[in-house]
Amino acid sequence: MKKITVENLVQKFSLKVLAGEDQLQKEITQSRVHRPGLEFVGYFDFFPTERVQILGKKEITYLHKLSKEERKIRIGNIVHYHPPCFIVTAGEEGLTYLKHHCEEQKIPLLVTKQPEITSDFITKLDAYLVKELAPEIAVHGVCVNVSGIGILIRGNSGVGKSETAHTLIRRGHRLVADDIVVLKKLSPQTILGTHDEKTREFLALRSIGLLNVVRLYGRKAFQDETRITLEINLTKWEKDALYNDLDQEVRYTDYMGVKIPTMDIQLVPGRDVAGLIEAAANNWYLKQQGYNAAEEFMSRIEAELSNADKQ
Repeated sequence: MKKITVENLVQKFSLKVLAGEDQLQKEITQSRVHRPGLEFVGYFDFFPTERVQILGKKEITYLHKLSKEERKIRIGNIVHYHPPCFIVTAGEEGLTYLKHHCEEQKIPLLVTKQPEITSDFITKLDAYLVKELAPEIAVHGVCVNVSGIGILIRGNSGVGKSETAHTLIRRGHRLVADDIVVLKKLSPQTILGTHDEKTREFLALRSIGLLNVVRLYGRKAFQDETRITLEINLTKWEKDALYNDLDQEVRYTDYMGVKIPTMDIQLVPGRDVAGLIEAAANNWYLKQQGYNAAEEFMSRIEAELSNADKQ
């Protein structure tokens, strides 16, 4: 199971530590946060104790209005479950009582550096946690973004994946990862492609060596991550293996339970592989918009046959 620490949150969101500074190595394993509400009135049947707990203006205002004894009971009931940490988005004024409980139970109490809209902060924090805690695998290949479409290029070593990516970069598209592509499952329908940090911005070309695409071609030549929407396998040329079917049946590759549309491009000297990948990306986009070239072609043929029958 993947995990991060409370300290990672402190650094990422520039949070102030009010209590539990020696407890920042506590682990976070859940990719969603929780905003306690019913728990403050004593209902704990579905309390997600392993999630980060967010206290906004609504919760803090409610606690401020309670009597000292009532507040002690309400907060005591929650800290008893030892969640990873509390984050307050409503400012740090008047939190002495909450700080006392967190220090007593060794729970980090964090505060945003300035009051934030709680729902906005939760959206940012959830997005961060989903990415950081997402199941992931590493595959051999190249990941590029072609006209806004994330493409995973696969194939045997030496088949020309990196060279093809270089041509695409020269045509204005973007490199995401070369050689090792990290795939993260963000949802049952979404795979995110990214690099492994060590290879960030680097592209390895046989006979040339290692290139930093940002230094060579500028910031537009690279992006950190992209949603994978299409996989293209570069394969060796096989005689009589190419078919110009009007509408080939879509094949898929399964990555952690997410099916990615897959197609093959056979290689032969002189073939514009980068151009074919651009065409595949643009054609895929058009299909998502409801346009299918093969269907339009067949409708024209049918219309022509229908007119011929009438004559």
